[in-house]
Amino acid sequence: MRIAIIGFGAVGQGLARVLADTGFTVTAVADSRSACINKDGLDLPEVLARKEESGLCGSAGIGIADILSSGAFDILVEVSPTNAETGEPALSTIRSALAMGKHVVTSNKGPIACAYHELKALADINGVMLGYEATVAGAVPIVSGLRHGLAGNTVRSLHGILNGTCNYILTRMRDEGLTYPQALQEARDLGYAEADPTYDVKGIDAAIKLVILANTLLGMDIRLSDVDITGIDSITLEALSLAESEGATIRLIGEILPERNQVRVSPRVIPLDHPLVVDGTLNAISVCCDLAGPVTFIGKGAGPYPTASAILADLNFIRDSYDRGA
Repeated sequence: MRIAIIGFGAVGQGLARVLADTGFTVTAVADSRSACINKDGLDLPEVLARKEESGLCGSAGIGIADILSSGAFDILVEVSPTNAETGEPALSTIRSALAMGKHVVTSNKGPIACAYHELKALADINGVMLGYEATVAGAVPIVSGLRHGLAGNTVRSLHGILNGTCNYILTRMRDEGLTYPQALQEARDLGYAEADPTYDVKGIDAAIKLVILANTLLGMDIRLSDVDITGIDSITLEALSLAESEGATIRLIGEILPERNQVRVSPRVIPLDHPLVVDGTLNAISVCCDLAGPVTFIGKGAGPYPTASAILADLNFIRDSYDRGA
């Protein structure tokens, strides 16, 4: 199957490297300032080298509209930066592709958080698939795990560590006695935190992921404004030390209680032997189901290759379904 990649930052480039050996053909790539199209398939090492040398993946006179109008793809992979408030411009791009009868796979949280029900309806009308495993928890297969692995279960509650930056900061504060500013600076130096870490440390990123899980898997219909959010930027070393003295620690926990229609993100004191006490940038999600009981998913929640892993899972699912005539 032919793939067009929209967004060629760290995730897009990581995906291009992975796809080189998977049997998929990449026919188009776009970054924020350029694009390239070849209906017979692009030379991905050449595109990657051009991006590294010039900052452009293709010609400056070509853009996303040209890729869409070419129709030279079966699956659109949308991995551009997230705009949580509007989902744009990715939302319009995804709408257009679905309306054309093209499958879409995305790691972009904004469109799924803002307009999942609309996009899913559009995909169904046009007989195509919408994959978004990569929008929540990176390589952790939480979407497919809940949709397929735990099919038939009713989820009573979901609790998770959904932001690796916050988890890294709190881990370093606990293990090394760093203050919050010190741990945040270390996270920046290592590339775990953005220059402006507001979305992460204020709990907004985790809240967006909860909205996606609630709306797409748990039968809810909420917006980001419905989530009660408290971040970690007020956590002190003293608070962590006090928790440690009581055999516990502090983590930023996202919570969904479907039966109460309750969604919130906040720092929580949890026992050191709790399954959600994972270190560094790991993500962890525990769900309590009526039949399966408690089930916990743990893995790498961010980065080019964990994200590419989730995207590739969706791509393979679509290809396998297509091959079966689904």
